[in-house]
Amino acid sequence: MVDRIAWGLVTMFDMASTCGGIILAGGLNTRMGGKNKAFLEVGGESILDGLYATCKDLFSELVLVTNSPREYLAWDLPIVTDLFPVRSSLTGIHAGLFHISTAHAFVTACDMPFLKKDLIKVLLGEVEPRWDVVIPNTREGYEPLCAVYSKRCLRPIERQLEQGEAKIANFFSRVRVKEVAEDRLRAADPKLVSFFNINTPEDLAHL
Repeated sequence: MVDRIAWGLVTMFDMASTCGGIILAGGLNTRMGGKNKAFLEVGGESILDGLYATCKDLFSELVLVTNSPREYLAWDLPIVTDLFPVRSSLTGIHAGLFHISTAHAFVTACDMPFLKKDLIKVLLGEVEPRWDVVIPNTREGYEPLCAVYSKRCLRPIERQLEQGEAKIANFFSRVRVKEVAEDRLRAADPKLVSFFNINTPEDLAHL
């Protein structure tokens, strides 16, 4: 009980030292005709610009995962690449967790232009040493690319990738998962626009 209370007293400023940020930018962008989604402009700025602005004040350490590092050299961010020869979001999560120095890391993707800082704070508020994954759970299901992962996830992810399985949620049965309910998420992001991602030219045109 004492440990629980002590952890509850951790401020958001302390979170910056215990939880880093990972931005995944490793997709093939096939449904966007090969255009890099990170550099698509929404509201007058690139999606990556927006994500960086949202995350930079929350995390003292922010890592970009991509297999095309030369495209991101202008960014003042550590750039890392996949360690497994499998093109998937799970591979990117693994690479980010492997390279980041913090015990936990918030993970997002470069095609989510409306990510809300307040929603990230809700997830960070649920981070405790006992949880390996803190993940939104809505009526649409899990949102694994807007979630917090512990470094303890590395080995279960590696085992899964070695077996050729790339679905993120498949390793959850091997770790301790904290689900964050939709009503709590909507308090920070009423329309849950944080989870909207751009996959096609039609998605971009709709914006």
